[in-house]
Amino acid sequence: MRKLTLSFILIIIGASSFCQQKQLELQTMQEIILEMKNTALVLSIEENKDVNMIYFGNKLSNPSEYKAMSKQYNQGHDYTNMYQSAFTASGTRNLLEPAISVIHSDGNQSLDLKYQAHETKQINANQKETIVKLKDQIYPFEVELHYLISIEENLIEQWSVIRHKEKNVVKLSKFASANLSLKSPQFYLRSFHGDWFQEMQPSNEKLTHGIKVLDSKLGTRTNLFQSSYFALGLNNEIEENKGTVLLGGLDYSGNFKVEFEKDPQQNLRIIAGINNYASEYFLKPNEDFITPKFSFTISFHGLGDASRNYHNWARKYRIVNGMGERYTLLNNWESTYFNFDEKKIHQLLENTKELGVDLFLLDDGWFGNKYPRNADTSALGDWEENKLKLPNGIISIVKDAKDVGVKFGIWVEPEMVSPKSELYEKHPKWVVKQPNRDEYYFRNQLILDLTNPDVQEYVYSILDNLLSKNPGLAYIKWDCNAVIYNAHSQTLNHQGNFYVEYTKGLYKVLDRFRAKYPDLPMMLCSGGGGRIDYGALPYFTEYWPSDNTDPLDRIFMQYENSLFFPAIGSANHVTTVGKQDLKFKIDVAAMGKMGFDLNLEELNQKEVNYAKSAVQEYNLIKDIVWHGDQYRLANPRELNHACIAYISKDKSQAVMFNYLTEYSQVSNTPNPIKWFGLDPNKNYQVGEIFIKELRNPIYENLILSGDFLMKIGLNPMLYNGRRSVVLQLKAIN
Repeated sequence: MRKLTLSFILIIIGASSFCQQKQLELQTMQEIILEMKNTALVLSIEENKDVNMIYFGNKLSNPSEYKAMSKQYNQGHDYTNMYQSAFTASGTRNLLEPAISVIHSDGNQSLDLKYQAHETKQINANQKETIVKLKDQIYPFEVELHYLISIEENLIEQWSVIRHKEKNVVKLSKFASANLSLKSPQFYLRSFHGDWFQEMQPSNEKLTHGIKVLDSKLGTRTNLFQSSYFALGLNNEIEENKGTVLLGGLDYSGNFKVEFEKDPQQNLRIIAGINNYASEYFLKPNEDFITPKFSFTISFHGLGDASRNYHNWARKYRIVNGMGERYTLLNNWESTYFNFDEKKIHQLLENTKELGVDLFLLDDGWFGNKYPRNADTSALGDWEENKLKLPNGIISIVKDAKDVGVKFGIWVEPEMVSPKSELYEKHPKWVVKQPNRDEYYFRNQLILDLTNPDVQEYVYSILDNLLSKNPGLAYIKWDCNAVIYNAHSQTLNHQGNFYVEYTKGLYKVLDRFRAKYPDLPMMLCSGGGGRIDYGALPYFTEYWPSDNTDPLDRIFMQYENSLFFPAIGSANHVTTVGKQDLKFKIDVAAMGKMGFDLNLEELNQKEVNYAKSAVQEYNLIKDIVWHGDQYRLANPRELNHACIAYISKDKSQAVMFNYLTEYSQVSNTPNPIKWFGLDPNKNYQVGEIFIKELRNPIYENLILSGDFLMKIGLNPMLYNGRRSVVLQLKAIN
């Protein structure tokens, strides 16, 4: 009897201990809450140590209520308890698309990542980084999830760090940066496709079951056919000034993949990272594999608000000198192409001074001696001044520019090599190509193998030598015209690492260059807009949207780019391309970082005088365009006109760019265009700019309140004889 009683007591004690343990586990279950100014992302550490993403949306006043939200969703059965995983692994119970897949050194393909710990670090007054550490319970394999929040901008950068301590190499079959889980009745995607001369063409679709993929396999110029940046409407189609909209993209200059999978519970999973196409990465023990950052923001007031989040963040953290100034410039490409000499350059320097811009940029064609660069068929890689064109060297032009009173910049394409070049003859193994296959050329050129440290040293030396030998060189245009064919490195042991190591090699060169020349202005060009991403932009002051400089086409491209990239980063040039008049071309270029690419000798005196006066007026408004808040007021894909406005941070000044985008004798703007973002209590004087010597203004000394402008609007009065109008607002109280 005593034994029974003792046994019974032990059972009760054991049960009590078990209950206490369970209670302790429930008490230790916790949420990891990332709160920004208006938004919050919440991770949940489950009882079994899984980490799920349970919320991304409006910030709650009471943080303790985040844990209550899961019970409000009455959804179907989750067969795996992994649908909301913060970083879905493959090979165990997962049935959906994974964020990470591996082949362990023993050949096993399973991975089950469990919570270990997390920490949050204060980076600065506006940024915090949270690191969540995950570990497999069987294999010595670890993943860190990094979340860097920018509080004021409501923007998150997410990436992963993958490492292991297995005895031999582990193969990474997939290695994403981020794995989001979103809840909404419906999802509407806007993505962007294109090609050379027709970048950033939007596509809109409602996401259904299955997987929608945005990706690139080009190796370089990876945005040529598809951008990794996208807009996502939650519940409703994407609108400019209302509704919930998520903007995001992979901040990476190599092959990318962004997947959208609607799960069986009707939720959306977004998996973004490096494209694992032809990239089974061999990871050695005790090495860190650091994925690129996936940046994203959410707005509850439409697309425009989300764009302003991106713009403010980019100017602070992602573009060189994003809060500072820019050079306006004159480029020679469309006026001379490859045909120039010192006399012609001096004339262009004088034109630069007369026009009133800051810098003259010498484009392609200044180099090569054994194989002169007189066409795009030779000399890439031979970065020495052509002695016939520039017998006194670049340094003489730098000095000449200084004497004239302007600055001087130069074009390079350092990643590339022409088969007809001295470099190719001396170093045929430095080229990306298959050893036993015919070479295949893109724009008559091949790509240098940046996985090779010797090539990295060479590419760095190209830039360093230019600047060291030519003190006063003030600007570099970095081009990249080719994509990768026949991908192969003659120095890599594992060819599956090639695409990843190429991009890492590019960044190593740029990191080293920027360490020595942190403030030098540089344009990011890639045969047009083939490399516009926040992986490359931290090394550059501006980007080239497209080789298509027809201003009508540029309106659409610049409009779409503005969803993600601020105006200070957009290099917009006035050129001879297009049938529009000079005013229209200048007006389009002025809604960004304006430049010129034309021959003043081909203009009549009235046009020259107009261009000079436009530069002077641009100098008065450029700070508003570069650093103000942008509002897209009329979409040219929905209307017969486009309207984009920029408002200074203190709301004391604004500029409104208006363009008629349909060519018709009867096209006009019949209705006023409503403003957003003004101060309703201020009165604004409305005036028209960029019209000197052309026409009389319609609006002169008109005063309207911010309240009127936002409730009623302002009609730019566009019609066939008045196809482009720029209006300036100045607060008078």
